[in-house]
Amino acid sequence: VKARCEHAKEGKQPKHLARFAGSPRKHMPKGLPFELKSYLELVELTGRCMRADKRGAINPINSPILDRLNICPENWLKLTTQFTKVFHGAVGRPQKLDNYCASLEIKRRANYKQCEKLLA
Repeated sequence: VKARCEHAKEGKQPKHLARFAGSPRKHMPKGLPFELKSYLELVELTGRCMRADKRGAINPINSPILDRLNICPENWLKLTTQFTKVFHGAVGRPQKLDNYCASLEIKRRANYKQCEKLLA
């Protein structure tokens, strides 16, 4: 977040981070499927939920970025506050996790149920 903000002040994109590709569409260019402004709003909203001394809550009314990413607000809060408690090892959408395990010839898919619940 810090690197993105510092580069944004200069109107630049950090080379080591994925670009923002804008709103999702049929022929999507490579990059994150939203805009920098939406990213910063999501970061601020998440920060307000995670700090007891700041007002705010993630709910569908003030989080259209979560709607566009098809992420349930409760799941987002769990992912951002309890990630290391919920996951151990590879994490991703179920199909990507299947591909990952197959490529490494891993039979046991750790985190599969949690990935299915929180990322599907």
